[in-house]
Amino acid sequence: MIEPLLPERDPRRGGRPLKFPRRLIVDTVLYVLVSGCAWRLVPHDLAPWDAAYRWFRAWTADGTWDRVHDALRDRVRVADGRDPQPSAAVLDSQSARSHQGGQAIGYDAGKRVRGRKRHLLVDTCGLVLRAVVHSASVQDRAGAKLVLAGVRELFPQVGLVWVDGGYVNVIDAGLVGWAAEHEGLEIVAVPRNADVKGFQVLPRRWVVERTFSWLGRCRRLARDYERKTAHAEAMIKVAMIRLMAARLAGEEIEPHGPIETEAARRLADDLMNE
Repeated sequence: MIEPLLPERDPRRGGRPLKFPRRLIVDTVLYVLVSGCAWRLVPHDLAPWDAAYRWFRAWTADGTWDRVHDALRDRVRVADGRDPQPSAAVLDSQSARSHQGGQAIGYDAGKRVRGRKRHLLVDTCGLVLRAVVHSASVQDRAGAKLVLAGVRELFPQVGLVWVDGGYVNVIDAGLVGWAAEHEGLEIVAVPRNADVKGFQVLPRRWVVERTFSWLGRCRRLARDYERKTAHAEAMIKVAMIRLMAARLAGEEIEPHGPIETEAARRLADDLMNE
C-alpha cells in the first residue's frame, strides 16, 4: 500500500543497487516511532540505524512523507464516502516538552513547558491537513497564522475553521479578521462551559483532541526528541501514515480508555446523522 507511493530508483543515474529493501527501511522508522527508542538502539534484525535515518532524512527533505500522507488521506476520505477535498477543519495546538537542544526551542509560560508546539489543522474525521511545529514561546494566534497561511491553495473548498476560545477573545480578535481578509476563512470559536469542571467534550473540538490522542500512541511523540522542526513534522506525518494504512488494510483498532471510547461513540453518531 505504501511502497507504490515511494520514489523509484532511477538506474540511469548510476550507483549501486539498494542494499536494504524499502519495506525494511519503513519498518525501522516505524519501530523508532512507536517504541520511542533512539536511532542507535534499533534492533539488529531491522535495517542499520544509520541507513534508516539517512532515508528518513532524505524522504523528509524531498517531500516523500508528505506525498504518501496526502495520498493515503484522500483514500481514507473516499473510503468513508467523503469528498477528497474537505470543506471544514479544526485547529488546535499541543505543547511538547523537549530535553534536547535544536531548532526553535522556547518556553510556553501558560503551560510551563520548555520545548515546541505542534499546531495541527485536521478535517472533521481527525485526519491531518497541515502540521506545523514551532517554538513553544509563539502564541497560539501567531502560530495559527503559520498554519492557515496558503491553506486555500492546498484545500480550496475549506471555508470554515473551528478553534477554541484562546484563538478568539475580547483582547485580541485579529486572527478572525486576518483569516477572512487574507485567506477567505471563517473562524468560529467553540466556547467552553465555565460551569463544568475537569474534562469536557466540546462539539467539533473533540476531533482534533482525538488526533492528538492518536499521536500519543507513538512513544516517539510523547516528547519532542527531534533536533529539527522538519523532522518533528515528518514524525507526525509518519504516525498518521501508520494509522491510515492500518485503516485502509481493514485492521480494527479498538478504542482505549474513556476519552477514546466517547470519541468513537460521537464519531459514530455524526456519521449516522449525515
